[in-house]
Amino acid sequence: MSGIPRLGVLAVVLRGDSVLLVRRANPPDAGLWGFPGGKVDWGETIEAAALRELAEETGVSADQGQIIASADAISHDDSGAVAFHYHLVAVQCRYRAGEPVAADDALEAAWVEVRQVLARQLPMSRRVDEVLRRALGRG
Repeated sequence: MSGIPRLGVLAVVLRGDSVLLVRRANPPDAGLWGFPGGKVDWGETIEAAALRELAEETGVSADQGQIIASADAISHDDSGAVAFHYHLVAVQCRYRAGEPVAADDALEAAWVEVRQVLARQLPMSRRVDEVLRRALGRG
């Protein structure tokens, strides 16, 4: 199968000693914890997409910050063919208001202690801890 990678965003939101994570309902990474995010719409900036996805998935509002990381997320089906290919751009967002409520394609949304994420104490998507380190200025 051939195609063009989809552009996606991740909203990285810190509040005190916690970071906002969602548990995904859909593939890729169904059932795993990661940053709120999703696809960038045609004509939408990376930063606007991050804030929109954040609000859609959690109800939390934030102000846009800077781009802190990017990575390819590629998964394969049982035959070895590419099933999903996203190029993800992580945007650090400054928390403004709201308590997380899972919506859209999130099963759960919660503030998780930074130390738990860095120790990978939850079933998480790849590189969540690495992106968090960058947001903390440690990577």
